[in-house]
Amino acid sequence: MYNWETCSKFYQGRRVLVTGHTGFKGSWLCRILMLAGAQVTGYSLEPPTDPALFRILGLESRMDSVTGDIRNLCQLKETFERVQPELVIHLAAQPIVRDSYREPVYTYETNVMGTVNLMECARLFPCVKSVLNVTTDKVYENQEWEYGYRENDPLDGYDPYSNSKSCSELVTHSYKKAFFGDGRCAVSTARAGNVIGGGDFANDRIIPDCVRAQAAEEEIIVRNPYSTRPFQHVMEPLFAYLEIVQRQYEDPAFQGCYNVGPDDADCVTTGRLVTLFCELWGGDARWASRHDGGPHEANFLKLDCSKLKHTFGWQPRWHIREALDLTVEWSRAYLAGEDMLAVTDSQIRRFGQD
Repeated sequence: MYNWETCSKFYQGRRVLVTGHTGFKGSWLCRILMLAGAQVTGYSLEPPTDPALFRILGLESRMDSVTGDIRNLCQLKETFERVQPELVIHLAAQPIVRDSYREPVYTYETNVMGTVNLMECARLFPCVKSVLNVTTDKVYENQEWEYGYRENDPLDGYDPYSNSKSCSELVTHSYKKAFFGDGRCAVSTARAGNVIGGGDFANDRIIPDCVRAQAAEEEIIVRNPYSTRPFQHVMEPLFAYLEIVQRQYEDPAFQGCYNVGPDDADCVTTGRLVTLFCELWGGDARWASRHDGGPHEANFLKLDCSKLKHTFGWQPRWHIREALDLTVEWSRAYLAGEDMLAVTDSQIRRFGQD
């Protein structure tokens, strides 16, 4: 099992570039890398939400943070030239399904051409030895199957977000075959399920909606309580990403594509998730089902993570109740005005030692 000691030993002093570092997952990832002793550079637009975890933790003053658009190849090249990264983790994306219906062109520009630009920089700079492109569990052609999708199942997302991420996978695979066949740089993609955790303030995500409702002392509105999703704490995929980057750096035979998701028991309906949230939050927390006539969303989606488990001996550490409990803990601390860097660091160290 990949632990904090192994992670810190490898990443200590490494030059790591994280795109999309001002987002929810990017902020958690950068803080993990900073605690591990890495030299972290982030490349991203300004934080996508207000409030934002990136600013709450004060990360801008604690790391090399570049404000840049992943669609801007020239600026991205300049950052690679200056930083000379060894390891690259690509998170920059337009990540919201509903936003992709409102802004499909921007979604494709960011998620497809952004990946082209990232892979082009990896091609041009021989300092880069290991690249991970983080996509989504929604890249698969969704047949509403009962079994989890495997890495060799067909790609074909329905909505512009999911489809653009499928295209991002194809771009990555093409660059890998066309330009990195000599073994100079190892390249993988990771397809993660829905993540939850403290500090997510995004719109149209169920747990941020729950926290906002509690802060406002309002009823939680759930638009599709019967949809099933693979929910996991944000640190589950982040530590998996770090292990993939490390292992393929040490042995290119490990490069490929990997599903990163929870066990079957943690693939629950949205209604069950919110019910559990209300139990853990306590008080008069409650929810109601109210469909708003929004765009198409899959009803059933889960991943088969056998490859990751068999290849690396990976297992989820925190199941759905623990993941929600820690999310509630973080959110209550934030609303109470506590030192959120200390709270975040404590949860990171707890995860790495479990």
